[in-house]
Amino acid sequence: MAGNQTSFDADVESHLEAPMRCMGLYVAAASLICTAAVAADTVHGFWRKRYWFPSRYFALNATSLTLLAVAVKLPMDLTTRMYAVTDRLAKVSSLVFISTAMANFLPSLGSMSDNDVLMNVTALSILIVTVTVNVTIQVIQIHAFLNARVAFPEEILAIGCMLLMLVMFASTALMIPSTKTYLEKKYHDMHKTATNEEMLDTGRSCNMKLRGLIKKYWVMAETSSPQFVIARSVTCTTSGVISLIIAAVLLEVEIRMAMRVDIFNQSVSSYDWSTKWVLISQTIGVLLGTVAPPSRWFVAINCRSRNEGYSKTSIRDAFFTVEGYWTQKMVEWRQSSLSVRIRHRTSRKLLHHLRGVFLKLCIFLQHVVVLSSKLLLFVSVCVTIPIVSCVGYAGKLKRRKGISSEYSTADPDSDIGRYVLLLEGEVKLSTKSLENILNEVDSVIRKGKKRKPTNLSILVNRSCNWNGVTEFDSRRIPRLHSQEDVPYCWSLPIVTLTSIALALPNVEKRKSEQLMKSVTEGISYVKLIDETLDKKGCLENIRTAADVVWVQVEMYHKWQDRDLRETALTGENADEILRQLCDRAEKTVVEFLTEERDCLMKNPLNWPAHVIAANSMYRLGRTILLSHGGESDETDDRMFEHLSVTIADVLAACLTNLGRVITIKCHRNAIEEREESVRNAARLLGETEEIIAHLHQRELPFSDADQTASIEEWRAVIERGNKIINLSSINLSKFYLKKISFTSADLKGLGKTFIRPSGD
Repeated sequence: MAGNQTSFDADVESHLEAPMRCMGLYVAAASLICTAAVAADTVHGFWRKRYWFPSRYFALNATSLTLLAVAVKLPMDLTTRMYAVTDRLAKVSSLVFISTAMANFLPSLGSMSDNDVLMNVTALSILIVTVTVNVTIQVIQIHAFLNARVAFPEEILAIGCMLLMLVMFASTALMIPSTKTYLEKKYHDMHKTATNEEMLDTGRSCNMKLRGLIKKYWVMAETSSPQFVIARSVTCTTSGVISLIIAAVLLEVEIRMAMRVDIFNQSVSSYDWSTKWVLISQTIGVLLGTVAPPSRWFVAINCRSRNEGYSKTSIRDAFFTVEGYWTQKMVEWRQSSLSVRIRHRTSRKLLHHLRGVFLKLCIFLQHVVVLSSKLLLFVSVCVTIPIVSCVGYAGKLKRRKGISSEYSTADPDSDIGRYVLLLEGEVKLSTKSLENILNEVDSVIRKGKKRKPTNLSILVNRSCNWNGVTEFDSRRIPRLHSQEDVPYCWSLPIVTLTSIALALPNVEKRKSEQLMKSVTEGISYVKLIDETLDKKGCLENIRTAADVVWVQVEMYHKWQDRDLRETALTGENADEILRQLCDRAEKTVVEFLTEERDCLMKNPLNWPAHVIAANSMYRLGRTILLSHGGESDETDDRMFEHLSVTIADVLAACLTNLGRVITIKCHRNAIEEREESVRNAARLLGETEEIIAHLHQRELPFSDADQTASIEEWRAVIERGNKIINLSSINLSKFYLKKISFTSADLKGLGKTFIRPSGD
């Protein structure tokens, strides 16, 4: 009976432990996902020559923390017996893996808000403490068998390094708010300087001024990037040393065990053979992850080793002084009042005192961490100075032979180094680092040139004046509503006119396709200009309507479910097609106004997208009929050409804002957005340099550049100018008529015979 019970228990245990192999593979898969993200960051850093390796794909967030929690499943398992070599090594590799992961996504703290930093660091601390407690419990439980525990010293060392890495995390997190505030002030000061220099710079062309402006803001954005600031910090360089040490420990224990047994086939746990895959995947992750953190350490050593002229004072300031931003936040907390309301004065005073003592201890520990990190860096610099000096001397000899620095020729602004933003106590950025930064912006502009919109340039070149900006919508067309005219954004008339042009019959397919390609290339720039210059968001619904129309036109060649290709093939003339489109649009607007009872809809800016699009089609279609109605079928091609020129005029007027948009995108208030925004500005300049140069040569109808932002302002200025010209012409004609009449009458009195002007 007992034997049957034992057999039954064994069967139950076997069935319960069967899924453990799948769990081991799950752990290995989570480790591989983290490894892939680390590898992507490493490749991205090498590709962009950012040897401080920003955390782009592998950052501290909920996803990475969840993956790490899965990856450290083995060390947290208190119930499974794991005494064999492969099992023990898998536990050690998990501890080393999480330390390496922490070193890799440490710079990502700079991309978070203060609240996100607090939440993520707290979550990471809970995970690390939980792992530490679990491993400690295992050690205490089998204290009597420690002599037989495989890789026990390496396991304890891995736990110690993991806790030390957590200390580096906390220390770095505490200095982030202060550094952001400090760099924000420096950035805005340099922003004023750059703006003033731009206003005074009148000698260079528009494109050269934009290039210089982009380089200045690029340097400011790159050097003040919170991730780059953290990567330059001494705590981050120390984490690189820790990751290098812990990786060496893992390799040492694996090599030592491999010399004794087959480390991939020594598992007796319930995870069975899956621990082998855990060990392999995490070892690969540690090896790949031990590229970026030590690289940041080497860059810091190289930068400080090349900084010549160290005196005793500068050495003390650089390596044995704790700058204020490391403890500023804690000092502010210590000096501030309590956020908790306590009426009893004695209790409030006691709580304030306890908080002050705790923060004083934290400030002391922060000093210890920073000074220790600086001491480690100082020792590293002292050891490597001879090597760096030899390499630097060899580089100078190489340049003397004719290989000059690319920076000296690539950058026309010799004072670009003024725009490097550094923290207090930071050494000057190396020339090579500055070269890489400037070379990257040149590379982005070159990539943009390869994507320049050729078809758009052809269409814009067809514009010879700005008449199309006012002629596309006639004031003589009656409104369908009692409110003011619905304002236009730049994109709405372009997409509406393109829809009409594509619907015209008797037009060569080649011309329609060419127009479609040109507008497709241009509409992305037009939408960008609309979005950037509409700062208050007043035209958001108008932009949405244009976007809805364009999606239908570009993807399906339809306007509000009517196929434009079928319309062009019906055999009807252009007038009939335009009337159909106008009647359908008018019906849509009238039905909406008749049925809608919402008071908000009295304002045309709040209308639905399809109603705004229909109102635009009605007005533009009626305007074309008013100008070209009644002509024969033979004029369809000419009508298409007229519409193409009108679209070109509106596009050209809109694209005069490109320089302004590039300037706006260079400057961003949010420090986390600047780097990507300046990159987009550089790419945009590369793509549109030729268009900007072409439009810059044309004379604008007004002198105030701010008036170019809105198409309504363009129309108002041009119409006002046309009225002035017309009035001047009328007055001038009257003057000459009066002058001629006066002279004739005067001469008649003298007996002379002159031909009277008509109407005299």
